[in-house]
Amino acid sequence: MAAASAPPPPISTPKRLSLRYPSRSRLGWLPAPKCPFTRGNPRLIFSLRNTAFYTEGAVAPRLERPEAEPDDIAILNERIRREHKRREGANNGSSMDSVEADKYIKLVKEQQQRGLQKLKGDKHGNVGGFGYQVDPYTLRPGDYVVHKKVGIGKFVAIKFDAPKDSSSGPIEYVFIEYADGMAKLPVKQACRMLYRYNLPNETKKPRALSKLSDPTTWQRRRIKGKIAVQKMIVDLMELYLHRLKQKRPPYPKSPSMAEFAAHFPYKPTPDQKQAFIDVERDLTERETPMDRLICGDVGFGKTEVALRAIFCVVSAGKQAMVLTPTIVLAKQHFVVISERFSQYPHIKVGLLSRFQTKAEKEEYISMIKSGHLDIIVGTHALLGNRVVYNNLGLLVVDEEQRFGVKQKEKIASFKTSVDVLTLSATPIPRTLYLALTGFRDASLISTPPPERVRIKTHLSSYSKEKVLSAIKFELDRGGQVFYVLPRIRGLEEVKDFLEDSFPNATVAIAHGKQYSKQLEKTMEKFSLGEIKILICTNIVESGLDIQNANTIVVQDVHQFGLAQLYQLRGRVGRADKEAYAYLFYPDKSLLSDQATERLAAIEEYGDLGQGFHLAERDMGIRGFGNIFGEQQTGDIGNVGIDLFFEMLFESLSKVEENRLLSVPYNRVQLDINIKPHLSSEYITYLDNPLELIKEGERAAENDMWSLIQFTEQLRQQYGKEPHSMELLLKKLYVRRMAADLGISKIYTGGKTVIMDTKMSKKVFKLMTESMTSDIYRNCLNFTGNEIKAELLLELPKEQLLNWIFQCLAEFYAVLPALVKY
Repeated sequence: MAAASAPPPPISTPKRLSLRYPSRSRLGWLPAPKCPFTRGNPRLIFSLRNTAFYTEGAVAPRLERPEAEPDDIAILNERIRREHKRREGANNGSSMDSVEADKYIKLVKEQQQRGLQKLKGDKHGNVGGFGYQVDPYTLRPGDYVVHKKVGIGKFVAIKFDAPKDSSSGPIEYVFIEYADGMAKLPVKQACRMLYRYNLPNETKKPRALSKLSDPTTWQRRRIKGKIAVQKMIVDLMELYLHRLKQKRPPYPKSPSMAEFAAHFPYKPTPDQKQAFIDVERDLTERETPMDRLICGDVGFGKTEVALRAIFCVVSAGKQAMVLTPTIVLAKQHFVVISERFSQYPHIKVGLLSRFQTKAEKEEYISMIKSGHLDIIVGTHALLGNRVVYNNLGLLVVDEEQRFGVKQKEKIASFKTSVDVLTLSATPIPRTLYLALTGFRDASLISTPPPERVRIKTHLSSYSKEKVLSAIKFELDRGGQVFYVLPRIRGLEEVKDFLEDSFPNATVAIAHGKQYSKQLEKTMEKFSLGEIKILICTNIVESGLDIQNANTIVVQDVHQFGLAQLYQLRGRVGRADKEAYAYLFYPDKSLLSDQATERLAAIEEYGDLGQGFHLAERDMGIRGFGNIFGEQQTGDIGNVGIDLFFEMLFESLSKVEENRLLSVPYNRVQLDINIKPHLSSEYITYLDNPLELIKEGERAAENDMWSLIQFTEQLRQQYGKEPHSMELLLKKLYVRRMAADLGISKIYTGGKTVIMDTKMSKKVFKLMTESMTSDIYRNCLNFTGNEIKAELLLELPKEQLLNWIFQCLAEFYAVLPALVKY
C-alpha cells in the first residue's frame, strides 16, 4: 500500500502531451481536448470520456472520436476546405485590381466571341444564334427530352390536333409523357424549348421523369446545373487570366524563316497558310505565352506548322520539346525534324526513348541540361524529374488525348512559362471545349491536299470471308495492310490464320510490350515494304506514314474510342491511291447504345477534314469527361448535356454580369451591440489571451483561409472553445464573409436586418436561388444597394448574430461561381 501511494518521481522538463483520435474528424486529426485538471501534472492525461489514466511513455488505447455534432463554424470550415481542395490544382495566380481585371475580362469576351465566330460559322459573332435545341422531327418514340421550363419527359409522337382556339384548323403537336401525365406543345414552340436528354456515360435514362404538377423540383435541378456552369466558367476565367498575366518578350522575326519555309516540298493549302500566320503572330507579336491548338486531319500538314514554330524559337537560342504518346511516332518525328534541319548543322536534334542504352540516355539528359541539344523529341520520359531543360521555349504536344492524367497535368504546368502548340486531328473534349469557348486559340486545317482521296469505310459484322477478301484485294494491287486488334492477346492467333491464308506474304506482329529493338526493326521493315501484313495494337494509331499501306482492318471495333478509330483510319490513304478501312464488330446485338452511336459517327464523318466535327460529336456522345480533374456527370445529369451546353455558352456571353467586387475587411462594419466576456477560468487557461485575439483579427483581415487555419489551430491546442469565445470567432467570420461578398455594413432596425452591398441584383438573384434553406431565401429582398431580411420577430443579440452567420454562410457557398475581381 505504501509503495502504491508514493508520489511520482520529479520531472525535470515538463512536456505538453495530447492524445489523437484515431478516426479523421471534420477538421483533420485533432488531439484530445486539453483539460485544466491535468495542468498540475504534465505526466498525466485524464480522459473523462473513458475514465482512464495514462502515464508518459505508455501506449494509450485507441479512442473513438466524440459523437458530438460539429458546430456551425466547423461545418462552414469543412465546406470551404472541400472547395479549396477542388481548386488547389489550378494556377489562379496573384490577385489583381479592378482596372486590370476589366482589361482582362474584355480580352476574355473578345476571345470567346472569336472562338464562336470561327468554330460555329456565325459571321456576326452572335451567341444567341447558336443553340442546342432538338429538331422534333428527328425524335423517335421513347427518346428522352428536356423542356426548358417543365423538365425531363419522354417523347411519344407528333400528331395533328385541334388547338383551343377552334377558329383555326388542326396543327401539329409534340406529345410528351411526364411522370404524372401527358403534355402537348405546338411543333414551333417545341423547336425553341426542347432539348435531347443525353448523359456523358453509357446510360441515357434519367433517374426519373419530371412532374407537371411540381415545377419547383425541376427549377431546383436547373439552378444546380446553372451553379455548376458558373463554377466551370470561373475556373476557366481564372486559368485564362493567369495565362494572360504571364509575360515573355516576343520572339524576333527570323530573316531565314523564308528560306526554311521554301524547303517545304508541297504547296500549302489556304488553311495551312492561315495556321502559319496565326502561330507566327503568337510568337513574334504577343507578350503572353502561346497556347494554340492546331486541329487538322491526318496528313493535312500539322507537322509543318510545328516545324516553323520550332525554327522560330530555336533561332532565338531557346530549346524546343516535341512530346509524342508513342515511340513509333517519336521516331517518325525525329526522322522528319532531322531531315528538315539537316541544312542547319548548328541546330542539334535528339531523340530520348527506351530504344536507347542507359549510357545514351544519360548523355542526352546531360546535353539537354547544358543546352547542347536544341530540339528534343520523345515520349512522356521527357516530362520526368531527371530531365532538366537549360532554356526551354516551346513545347509541341502531338495527340494530347493519348496521354494519361499525370502527364496532362505536367503538360498543363508548362503552359504558364513556355509557348505550347498542340497538334490533333480529334482533340480531347476538354481541349475542344476550351477552343470552342474561345479560352484557347485554335487554328483549323480542314482543306485536304489536292492529291488526297476519300477513304472508303466499310462497317459490318465480322466474318473470315470478308477479312480475306479485303486483304487479297490490297495484296493483289501490290499494297500493304494494317490489321488492328484492341489487345495483345489474340495477335498470334490472327498471325497463324493469315499466314495459312497468304503463304507468300510476310506477316509480322507489333505491340508496345515488345523489346525495343524488335519493335523498331519490325516497323522499319514494314515502312520499307518487306512486311506485307502488320498485325498490331493501336500503337500505330498516331503518325505512322506508310505511303503503300492503303487498307486497314480493325477487329472488335466496338472496343475502340471514336478518336482512336478516326486516327486508325487515318493510317491509310496517304497517297493518291484509293484507300479502304474495314471495321468489324462481333454482333450488333451485343453493342451498347454508345458504341453503336460511335460507329455511326465514323461512317457519317467519312469526308476528309472532319476530325474536328467528329470530336464535337464525340463530346455529345460521351460528354465532357474530366474537365478540371473531377467528374461533371452529376451536374450534367440534372439537365442533360445539350441544355448544359447552352447554359454554358449563355453564361460565357454574359460573364461580366456575374462579377462580385469584395470590400476590404477593415471597412466592414458589424453594428450589433454584442460584447462577449471570456470567463476568468478560460483566460487563465489560455497562454496569452490578448495576443491570441489579436492574432485572430489579423488572420481574418488576411483572408478566409487564414481564419480557418487560426480557428483549427486554436481548437487543436485548447479544445472546443466556450460559448463566449465562439461568439468572438463568429464575429470574425461574419466580417470576413461580408468582406468577400461585397457587404460593407450590417445593422438592424427592429425586426429588419440590413446589409449595405456592392453586389448587383443579378448576383443576388443567383445567390438566393441557389440557397438550400427556404428560411433565408424567403425573407431576403434586394432594393437599391441594400439586402434586407424581414424577420418574424426581433431576436436577442446572440441569436441575431447566429442568424446573420448562417445567412452569410448560405451566400458564401455560391462564391466559387462568381468572378471575384
